[in-house]
Amino acid sequence: MTAPEDLAPRRDWTTDEVHALALELRTWGDWGPDDEIGAAHWTTPETVRHAATLVRRGVAFPLALPLDRTGPQTGRTARVNPQHVMLRHGGDLLADGEAGLRGMRSTDDAVYLPLQAGTQWDAFCHIFYDGQTYNGRGPETVTSAGASVNSITRMADRSAGRGVLVDLPRLVGREHLEPGEAVQDSDLERWSAQHGVEIGAGDTVLLRTGHLARRRAEGWGDYVAGPAPGLGLSGAAWLARRRVSAVAADTWGMEVLPSECPDISHPVHVVLMVNAGVRIGEIWDLDDLAADCAEDGVPEFLLVAPPLPITGAVGSPLNPLAIK
Repeated sequence: MTAPEDLAPRRDWTTDEVHALALELRTWGDWGPDDEIGAAHWTTPETVRHAATLVRRGVAFPLALPLDRTGPQTGRTARVNPQHVMLRHGGDLLADGEAGLRGMRSTDDAVYLPLQAGTQWDAFCHIFYDGQTYNGRGPETVTSAGASVNSITRMADRSAGRGVLVDLPRLVGREHLEPGEAVQDSDLERWSAQHGVEIGAGDTVLLRTGHLARRRAEGWGDYVAGPAPGLGLSGAAWLARRRVSAVAADTWGMEVLPSECPDISHPVHVVLMVNAGVRIGEIWDLDDLAADCAEDGVPEFLLVAPPLPITGAVGSPLNPLAIK
């Protein structure tokens, strides 16, 4: 038995090449000058109805990391792990003596939560390039009060549909990909052919690299803001041309880092979010879902992943559910 073929090699991109790709895939104005949801237009009532037919067993897989102080935020950015505090707890009830033990009493709590500290969606207004975010909006659209356009809340009704899990480590017969390994168009073509699954309009593609599982086992270390495997520019173009609605991964930045274009920070974000209008999700926990998909051979499912309705937010935590 021959060993599985490995991933395609990294490719170096020039700034001009990235700019040309971004312009080729740009959808600004395709749905009018006021559009704020981009490729989410490809998620339609018809695609959602089809996704609902994929539910056969009624088993739901939550894809979020726990929101607690042991998460991946280790001080490499301004974000911190969620800080959960009790406003009123059982000790308060006991302190009230007999009165605290009679009738109905309650506990209460609160959380301080950077909205992109854990499993989350990026809003389009999270990323600007050369002073513009999706559909040509400028920095003045995001003020100290939040985003006036392109907020993640615009996606509230476009966050259910067909999910497709692309498990890259299993494709190449390894536990995990290495930091700096890029998922290219040919890798996605090979995965699609091997599984007999066509990725298409309105889909949300979940890329598992194994990086989260590795860092969770070994210690978070440089998981946040460090080198990571992820989507390469040719892979991003392959997905955008198939009119996917969104792409999410088990890494902190979704795309391969260091990037394939040294002169542009996060060029896949620039191509997909700023230009193609494709939403990006990060820090998704895909391991249990991947094990189930490997066991039953079915990598497609109903995905329900709405953002929290936080007015003006440039990102949102969420607890995505993959339902099979």
